[in-house]
Amino acid sequence: MANERTTRLRAMLSSGEMVVAPFCLNALHAKIAESVGFKAVYMTGSGTSAEHGFSDVGLLTQTEMVANARYIANAVEVPVVADCDTGYGNAINVHRAVQEYESIGVSGIHIEDQVFPKKCGFFAGKDVIPMEEHVQKVRAALDARKDKDFVIIARTDALQVNGWEDTIRRCKAYYAAGADLVFVDGVKTKEDLETCAREMADLPKVFNGADPVATTGEVAELGFKLMLAGYTLTVVYDAVKRAMTELRDNGAISTPQYRTEIADLLGLQDIYAMEKEYKS
Repeated sequence: MANERTTRLRAMLSSGEMVVAPFCLNALHAKIAESVGFKAVYMTGSGTSAEHGFSDVGLLTQTEMVANARYIANAVEVPVVADCDTGYGNAINVHRAVQEYESIGVSGIHIEDQVFPKKCGFFAGKDVIPMEEHVQKVRAALDARKDKDFVIIARTDALQVNGWEDTIRRCKAYYAAGADLVFVDGVKTKEDLETCAREMADLPKVFNGADPVATTGEVAELGFKLMLAGYTLTVVYDAVKRAMTELRDNGAISTPQYRTEIADLLGLQDIYAMEKEYKS
C-alpha cells in the first residue's frame, strides 16, 4: 500500500530538481528544518550515534536506529530519508530492516556495502564486502518493501578502500540490481565530486554533503538527484560547547531565549487546545 510521503519523495526525485535533505540528529532538528521550508529531511546515522553517546562505528543496533527514525517520521509531514547502515547483517537482515523502516513512515533508506561493524564513511579503517554480496542485499531490500515508492539507495564505501574503478563498477552493479539511486560515500574534494558526476552521469546519484566541498546549487548543477546537506552535528557541538564554556566562565548563557518559540514548534498550542476540548 502506497504511503503519501513516499509517493511525494519519488515524485520530487523525478521532478528534475535536486532534493535537499538536511542532516537531522533528532525530531526537534527535523521540525526546525521543516519549519524553515525544507521539503525532506535526513536522519543521520552518525548524528544518531552521537545522540546516544557513541562514535559512528557500528555500535548502535537496528532497534535504536529505527526508534530515532520513528520519532523523526512522527514529528514532521515531509518525507524522511534514513541511514540504514549495512542493513544490520546479511541479506536476510536487510529484508527485515526494510520492513521495519517502512512500517514507521520513513520514505527511503540507504544501505552500505561496508563490512560489519561499519564505520562512518569519513573515518579511516573501513572495508567493504564483495560486490556480489551487496547486490544480494539490494535484491533483498527490493523484495522486502511493500510500497513500491519506498526509495532504496545503494551506498558504496569503496572509494577510499579500492579507488574509483571499483567504485564505479559497484554503483553500476547496484543500479542494475534495481536500486533507485546510488551513493558514493567519503567524497572529500571538489575534484572527486566532479569525477563522480562525470563517470556516472547516467546513474541517479546521492551526494553526502558532510564535508562542505560544494554548495547545494553546485551539486545540483552536476546532476545529482538528492543531497544530504549540512552536517549539523558539528554545528550543535560548536554551539553547545561555546554555551557551556560561557556558563562555566560567566555563570550564565547569553544566547537569546527561544523557550516560547521552541514550545510552539513542538505543538504546545495544540496541547492547550486539546486541554480545553477535553476539559471535564
